[in-house]
Amino acid sequence: MGEMRDHFWELPLHRLSKAEWEALCDGCGQCCLHKVEDEDSGEIFMTNVACKLLDLRTGQCSDYKNRRAHVPDCIRLTPKSVRQLGWLPETCAYRRRGEDRPLPEWHYLLTGDRQSVHDAKASVAGRAISETVAGPLHHHIIWPEGMVPMEIIEDED
Repeated sequence: MGEMRDHFWELPLHRLSKAEWEALCDGCGQCCLHKVEDEDSGEIFMTNVACKLLDLRTGQCSDYKNRRAHVPDCIRLTPKSVRQLGWLPETCAYRRRGEDRPLPEWHYLLTGDRQSVHDAKASVAGRAISETVAGPLHHHIIWPEGMVPMEIIEDED
């Protein structure tokens, strides 16, 4: 994968080599979940629906190298884009380092164990459904705590 410096994850994102950048990913798979945007407010809601390439058992892309050939709109994270993508989870190493925050304590670069992300329940492994079988995305929105979907309110009338 290339040579990596000791504690490279403490460096600013723009100083990372390609190998270091790729190694920063914890493999949670959360960026591979589909999002739904409210047309009126622009608010973005997460779903539990994963890209067709996501291995639902491991939380890893099944064809990472060629993913854009299969999914042309797959987002390519860059040091600049991670500062602009508000939907990246708080636990995302790219987001955290882009905000000059440390990696989460369970990150494999700190623990030495790739299973840490799953043990910390920060991974989508075993908790997502493939877009190939999900049906309409709005049926899979993960509503923020305390928020009631509009159709439920309308159905009560």
